[in-house]
Amino acid sequence: MSSHIRIIEMGPRDGLQNEKTPVSVEARIAFVEALVAAGLRTVEVGAFVSPKAVPQMASSDVVLRGVSHVRDAEFHVLVPNEKGYDAARAAGAKVVSVFAAASEGFSRANINCSVAESIERFKPVLARAKADGVRVRGYISCVLGCPFDGEIKPKAVADLAMTLWDLGCYEISLGDTIGVGTPLKAREMLRAVSAELPVANLAMHFHDTYGQALANLYAGMEEGVRVIDSAAGGLGGCPYAPGATGNVATEDVVYMLEGMGIATGVDMERLLGATNEIAGLLGRPPVSRVASALNAKKKRAA
Repeated sequence: MSSHIRIIEMGPRDGLQNEKTPVSVEARIAFVEALVAAGLRTVEVGAFVSPKAVPQMASSDVVLRGVSHVRDAEFHVLVPNEKGYDAARAAGAKVVSVFAAASEGFSRANINCSVAESIERFKPVLARAKADGVRVRGYISCVLGCPFDGEIKPKAVADLAMTLWDLGCYEISLGDTIGVGTPLKAREMLRAVSAELPVANLAMHFHDTYGQALANLYAGMEEGVRVIDSAAGGLGGCPYAPGATGNVATEDVVYMLEGMGIATGVDMERLLGATNEIAGLLGRPPVSRVASALNAKKKRAA
């Protein structure tokens, strides 16, 4: 198993996008700064989508510009189409993400088009990004199950991953959007995908609805995947996946990895501070088991 794992912090984008409580631009910038200060060097900070559809991602351009002074960090933003790409580039984006679903039902519910149509929408984005020297990360949602179509065949995921790879995505993030996967299913899916493209260019983006995310990540690490998407405090959810809970918590991932002797470069105390600050703004405690345990420990010691 690899002695190095790269963590992609999703809290400021995937974590906040479905929250009901508004979070100011200033607070989002401070959240990103705190995450970087904790040692998380790759952070997705926003999405250039319609603010009517996803109000929490409004002013992502201001957030991206607001963190541009931060050194030794890589900031990602999500773009759904050329319009989003134009806005992201104008704000100084150097890495963008595009997304597609492994299921037709989810694609139609999420972005009102088929999987094939979604790919046609972002083909120009990939072509322009290549010309501009902008790196593109590809997301695939519902890789282990869909709220509309049920179980997803590993081959469907592998075929879509290969399409994104051929179009120029440097990394493919495989998302268990509704958190129904188990280690065996995760392993089967990853083996199908890694048979088509390099495992070094795969990432795992697992939600924790059924409490399986860490186990699924461990299974993926045994398969050679070395990139993990997570969100501080277990923030997140999906408006088009009824009942789905948040992303696997960054604190829980860091605790597991460090306990395995895999250095993450993350300062848990600073990460906990960032998590508690954003949780306070949202008016609820973190979902993360590790954050909850550490907060309880600090309270007892006080």
